[in-house]
Amino acid sequence: MDTIRIIIEEHRLLGFRQITKLAKSDLVKKYRGAALGWAWALVKPAVRIFVFWFAFSIGMKGGKPINGYPWILWLIAGFLPWFYMQEMISGGAGCIRKHKHLVTKMRFPVSTIPTFSSLSSLYIHWVLLAAAIIIFACTGHFPDKYYLQIPFYMLLMFVFFTVWALGGGLLAALSKDFQNLVKSIQTAIFWLSGVMYDVNKINNHTIRVILKFNPITVIASGYRKVFIYKEWFWEDKTELLCFSVTLLAFCILAIWAFRRLRKEVPDVL
Repeated sequence: MDTIRIIIEEHRLLGFRQITKLAKSDLVKKYRGAALGWAWALVKPAVRIFVFWFAFSIGMKGGKPINGYPWILWLIAGFLPWFYMQEMISGGAGCIRKHKHLVTKMRFPVSTIPTFSSLSSLYIHWVLLAAAIIIFACTGHFPDKYYLQIPFYMLLMFVFFTVWALGGGLLAALSKDFQNLVKSIQTAIFWLSGVMYDVNKINNHTIRVILKFNPITVIASGYRKVFIYKEWFWEDKTELLCFSVTLLAFCILAIWAFRRLRKEVPDVL
C-alpha cells in the first residue's frame, strides 16, 4: 500500500496538465523531421492493413464477409487497437530508458514516465479511431448504441498497458536483455492474440479460455463487438474475468518492480 501511495503521490505532484504536456512533447518528437509528419500516423497502419487484406483476400482467396460486413472492415476493427498495443509492448518496455535524461539529471517522478508515454500513443489511437468510424460510415455502417462501449475498452487498454510500461520499463532500464526479449516475442504475441482471427470460433474450449488471458485478445475482440458483432461487453463474463486476473497479476509485478528498482534505475542509467 505504501508503494501505491507513492505512485499516486508522484502523479499528483506532477499534475495532469504537466503529464499531458509531456505526452504531446513526446508525440511531437516522434514525427519531428519526417517529411509527411503526422500523416505517418495514418500511412503506416493503412499500409499494414492493406498488406494483410491483399495476402488473405486476394492471395489466399479467403476473407469472406463476416456478420454482413466485408472482411476488410472486420480486419480494421481488430487492427485498430493493435497499433496502440503494439507500440506499447516494445515502447512501454523502453520508455524509462528512452527518457533517461529525466531520471538521471533531476529528481523526476519515475512512475509518471509510463503514463505520459502511454498517453502519447493514445493520441494516435484517437486519430485512427476517428478514421475507422469515417470508413465504416462511408460504407453505410453508421455509429449506433454499441459505440458507447468504445471508451470502456479504451480505458481497459490504457490502464493495462500503462501498468505494463511501469513494470516492464523498470525491468528494461536495468537490463537490455529484457527489452530485447520483449522485441523478439512481439511477433509471437501478435499471432497468439485475436487480431487476425476470432478466438471464439476455436473449437477447443481450453485453448479459447487460455487465449482470453491475453489482454490483446480481449481488447481486439471488444472492438469487434462494437463495430462488427454488435454485442455488449458484459455478455462474455469469461473475457472480463480473464482480463481482470491478468491485470491484477501485472499490477503486482509493476508494484514490486517499482518498490525494488526505482532507486537503482538512476545509477544504472
